[in-house]
Amino acid sequence: MRALKGLSEISEEFDGFILDLWGLIHDGVTAYPGVVDTFKALIKNETKTILLSNAPRRSRLLIDGMTAMGIAPELYGDVFSSGEATWQELTSRSDPFFSRLGHRAYHIGPERDVSVLEETGIQRIQKMEQADFVLNTGPVELDHGIEAYEPVLLEALARDLPMVCANPDDVVMREGRRVVCAGAIARRYEALGGRAVYRGKPDPAVYNLAAKRLGISDRSRIAVIGDALETDVSGANASGLKAIWCTGGIHGEALGVSYGEAVDPKKAAQLAAEHDRVPWATIPGFQW
Repeated sequence: MRALKGLSEISEEFDGFILDLWGLIHDGVTAYPGVVDTFKALIKNETKTILLSNAPRRSRLLIDGMTAMGIAPELYGDVFSSGEATWQELTSRSDPFFSRLGHRAYHIGPERDVSVLEETGIQRIQKMEQADFVLNTGPVELDHGIEAYEPVLLEALARDLPMVCANPDDVVMREGRRVVCAGAIARRYEALGGRAVYRGKPDPAVYNLAAKRLGISDRSRIAVIGDALETDVSGANASGLKAIWCTGGIHGEALGVSYGEAVDPKKAAQLAAEHDRVPWATIPGFQW
């Protein structure tokens, strides 16, 4: 596992990068230091980028959010979110699980995520007894834990309702603190005996789609960069793509580092092994 200080060290080895957002590019509110300059360096190097996020909302809303952080759209290539992937499945109904869902959804999540239901013909209802399925986009409030949703999950379980999880992440870092995500709620539902389907990382299909969108035929010239072992590195491993692990993100506390700080290679190797993941390299942050 190589220990990179910046992407300039491997600028000749790759033609494109599949980039995570939360924990690599920004913390949910603010862009990390040096991110804009790194994007500019990649453009100068003619390196293609696609941003792949487990955010449970449409891709255009991620672009709006990054623009507000000072990350202009012309700095990066395509954007694809788990919310967009979920929206596509709810619209096309090509997947057997989605084709059987019905058209009335009980939504677990904040109002900012309702874009997933746009133009799908699905009605968002307020009473579980009227629902055909549960759409889970995460906690309504940022300080909510999984236990806050136990009564709702038990109510859904009593009716054997399927759940669509639009964000497979368990947690993300927001302004330096851990925030529970939809994935943790969905896995609790499964532990109770419920049925759930996930769209987004680490599903190899979403990485294969991202690689195709990059337009790079030689997959050895593509690397995935992200901070989460269970999604970014796992998805890269399952897709046969090289994974560059940003150690200053979600695992920073466990590794004893902050974003941008060099990690002890032995600690990084040990934590990756504990998670049964194989990063090709580590990097302290999204820096050139």
